[in-house]
Amino acid sequence: MPLDLTVLLSGGCAGTAVDVTLFPLDTVKTRLQSKQGFRASGGFSGIYSGLGPVALGSAPGAATFFLSYEFSKSKLAPLCGERYLPLVHMASACLGEVVSCGIRVPIEVIKQRDDQINSSQSSISIFRNTMQHEGLRGLYRGYFATVQREIPFSVLQYPLWEGMKRAWSTFQGSEVSSWQSAVCGAVAGSFSAGVTTPLDVAKTRIMLAPKGSVEAKGHMPTVVRLVYREAGMAGLFAGVTPRVCWIGIGGFVYFGVYDTLRGMLHS
Repeated sequence: MPLDLTVLLSGGCAGTAVDVTLFPLDTVKTRLQSKQGFRASGGFSGIYSGLGPVALGSAPGAATFFLSYEFSKSKLAPLCGERYLPLVHMASACLGEVVSCGIRVPIEVIKQRDDQINSSQSSISIFRNTMQHEGLRGLYRGYFATVQREIPFSVLQYPLWEGMKRAWSTFQGSEVSSWQSAVCGAVAGSFSAGVTTPLDVAKTRIMLAPKGSVEAKGHMPTVVRLVYREAGMAGLFAGVTPRVCWIGIGGFVYFGVYDTLRGMLHS
């Protein structure tokens, strides 16, 4: 099977596996970060609300990320040499995020609004309402904030994942297995998630903000300062526990499924 098709299928399956199985944790995290507070946003009720659009959007989002990441890595690595591989991984991850966020952001906007309002509205109704009152700009509310969150996260996660795999491979004298890659992904994801939680809080506030508000303008530094003034460091790290758990477990599933399927399809 051609490498690009292998990457697309492996990445798509990995993204779907993570987003569907760990959906409730992400819902809880979003409600903890909401300006209205956890209980007012629905608490633990309806934690599978909005699963449909996420399930539909996770495969193409993850697939385009990995396709962009692997393509960039294959072109840059021969030019830079092994010494600069971490920089290659950083640059490739940045490209992957910019491309994949074009698919993921509209899905996340609908999902997070569904999480917050916790009403009987369907995801399609939320989509129509957003288009009617805000247009396409409403669906892409928080695109740049999401990219500003994802790039620091990926700049940490992917070099850590690749570096730990190389170190483990050197230590045991053979290539890492899929489960070992999954462990590396879990560690890298958990660390990166914890460090970048303030950016995630700001991104959530921007996506959920009423039209015309300060937060709705999408200026990440401004929103970070607003959250800090409102709730201090506790506000900036709201939802850090479910976020770290979700991405840690998700990293294990994500990279484990990706490497397993890629090996199977490539052979």
